[in-house]
Amino acid sequence: MNKTAVVYFSHSGMNYAKGKIVKLEKGNTKIAAEKIANECGAVLLELKEAEAYPEDYRECVARARQEMQTDARPVLKETIDVSAYDNIFLGYPNWCGTMPKIVWTFLESADFSGKKIYPFCTNEGSGAGRSGQDIKKLCPGAIVSEVLSVCGSDVGSSDELLQKWTRKMLAGEH
Repeated sequence: MNKTAVVYFSHSGMNYAKGKIVKLEKGNTKIAAEKIANECGAVLLELKEAEAYPEDYRECVARARQEMQTDARPVLKETIDVSAYDNIFLGYPNWCGTMPKIVWTFLESADFSGKKIYPFCTNEGSGAGRSGQDIKKLCPGAIVSEVLSVCGSDVGSSDELLQKWTRKMLAGEH
């Protein structure tokens, strides 16, 4: 029996949505991750950074840009062991055209050889950027599906989209 995990990074607090800055009690990626985990009965694992990203949107963007420019690898608060899982749904917001660097830290911390990775990315119209290519480079031994792009401000009403996609991925139709 294949074991499935949903691993995600999400940012709550001040976020960009529909052209303005809004306060989110729960990050969009976390909402999508919970929906996917509920759909397939997966274990839900949240990536948390040792040094929290600022809640303020502009400060968070500044840090994300600085991490991209320096190719940083922020420290994870806890190590996440995925060795027991065959299928990994990987969720993250689009930051600076790809995944937040904390996700890079996670992907470089484990061996994904032979595992199936199903990435999903929340964004406000920028799509998944180059994150799919980046995941393939970071996890050369994994089977990586195309990235599902989900509009963050619409994630609350995305149940049908996420259910269909999750079922399709687990059925091997990617």
